Amino acid sequence: MKPYEQEKLNKIKEIIFNIPKLNILELGVQKGNSTKMFINICEKNDGHLTSIDIDDCSKVIKNPRWTFIHSSDDNFEYVDKYLKFNFDVLFIDSLHEPNHVRKVFYHYFKFLKLNGIIIIDDVVWLPYVKGGEKDNDFVERINRLTFNKLLEIYNSNKENLSLNIDFLGSGMAILRKKNNQLNEENKIKNRLFTIKNILKNIYSPKPKK
Repeated sequence: MKPYEQEKLNKIKEIIFNIPKLNILELGVQKGNSTKMFINICEKNDGHLTSIDIDDCSKVIKNPRWTFIHSSDDNFEYVDKYLKFNFDVLFIDSLHEPNHVRKVFYHYFKFLKLNGIIIIDDVVWLPYVKGGEKDNDFVERINRLTFNKLLEIYNSNKENLSLNIDFLGSGMAILRKKNNQLNEENKIKNRLFTIKNILKNIYSPKPKK
């Protein structure tokens, strides 16, 4: 595990560690780094972790506080049979694609308690820009689109959600459920590229030397 990944897990731990009888829903297991961290917390505060992954990750750990569901996390008809409406934390770290993130966010939102926390991994593009430490055109694009999708969701739900962005490494979004209602997102109107503003940029007065 890279140092910044461990630091991100430490930050998540700080946010959720003191929640009594913590009930977590994790989308995406892979090597189980976050899964093992969540289980350690659950053992300390009498909690439970439910994880979903399209790959069979059932051997990542063995613990009575862990339920693994082998499925795509957007196979809602199948997955919902195993879930109850009482999660404190929703951790989204499966398919990093804006439409998928949006789909699972809206679906699993209703399974969260009021004041529940949603953490979405890999939403920052800065390390992947041209000349950046991880220069990668595809990841830059997909993370930008995911970031913008989250802004659209938040902008349409300011009374229903709080939002903070942690820019460490590939970043993570930290949201809190303030209301049981969740509005559909709307495109944010951008005036940067209007003719008026383009002309302003071209003909703006140059600073005096």
